Amino acid sequence: MYARIRFFRLIAIGLLSGSLAACGLFAESDPRFDPAPLTEYAPSLAVAPRWSVSVGSGGGYGFIPQLAADTVHVATPSGAVAALDQASGAVRWQIRTEPLSAGAGSDGRVTAVVTRSGEVLALDQQGGELWRAQAASAVNIPPVVGNGIVAVRTSDYRIQAFDISSGKLRWEVQRPGPALALRTSMRMRMLPDLLLAGLPNGRLILIDTPTGAVRWEASVSAARGASDLERIADVVGEPIVVGPRVCGTSYQGRTTCFDISQGGRAVWTQDVGSATGMATDEQRLYLPDDRDRVRALGLSDGAAAWVQTALLNRQLSEPAVAGPAVAVGDFEGYVHFLSRADGALMARLRIGGGPITSALVPVSGGVLVQTGDGRVVRVAAGG
Repeated sequence: MYARIRFFRLIAIGLLSGSLAACGLFAESDPRFDPAPLTEYAPSLAVAPRWSVSVGSGGGYGFIPQLAADTVHVATPSGAVAALDQASGAVRWQIRTEPLSAGAGSDGRVTAVVTRSGEVLALDQQGGELWRAQAASAVNIPPVVGNGIVAVRTSDYRIQAFDISSGKLRWEVQRPGPALALRTSMRMRMLPDLLLAGLPNGRLILIDTPTGAVRWEASVSAARGASDLERIADVVGEPIVVGPRVCGTSYQGRTTCFDISQGGRAVWTQDVGSATGMATDEQRLYLPDDRDRVRALGLSDGAAAWVQTALLNRQLSEPAVAGPAVAVGDFEGYVHFLSRADGALMARLRIGGGPITSALVPVSGGVLVQTGDGRVVRVAAGG
């Protein structure tokens, strides 16, 4: 019953543009792409839900809990937006607006979401509307807030920055895009006076937030292959930043780390890509590859530390570090905890609510999980 067609992961992730039929994709059952059955093992880590809050309905890659200080900001496709107490899950405020395509981004003072018509909606600390602004096209990844702007990345490959106070367009940067791009876990990252983003052409870009000037741009992975499908090399997940080290990973491609203090030169690259992104404990990078083998790579040199194949083809989420473990969600609503030391399976917890596609978010003593049915769950790991 779990036979998957060739490129099953590509279809599960989704495409933003182009046509599968036009690319000649055809159904072909192949047991190599079946999700691995759950493995029996002796748990070595205590995990349990600390709280669970139903916010709205629906979920997806563009809906990720946003932690700002002691508050969790969350939105659902149904149009629910809420702020929750991190420790208890108590609702601090909640509103309902029109259906959303992405959200929420927040700096703790301003929270931004995006409607299905591409309208950016900014909310204050009580959920009151501050302003609305129209993006150039559809937005399917969460906005980011900070440095005096609300930034979005649109489906026509623009990054647009709106003034945090007025909603006026401050600047935009656009790059040529491929014929096909993914709808998967993608996030931009706000740094002091800078915005870091991955692009569908396999590149990372660093933008000066006051002016919109591009300060640095580099290739994580070049597109390879004859067909549009084979050439998909989107940078996925949230770019990793540790000191001067900036790292990105791409679908069907590579993982590359750069040193910004040395002009942004590439310090290492590995032929390991991901469908959803990676996490770090500042010593290693952890990522599920394109077949959901979970891998650990040394942050300093890219050396392979371990690989865990027990979760093969289980359509894993972007991971998060949780105490001694790295956690990933899967298509059946399980969260799996793997040892950061050697990749051994330590624990698993059934959250339910459909596939876990939202990136897991690290919090003290565990992770936040947003489910496919509009719930947010705080999972404690290790006590």
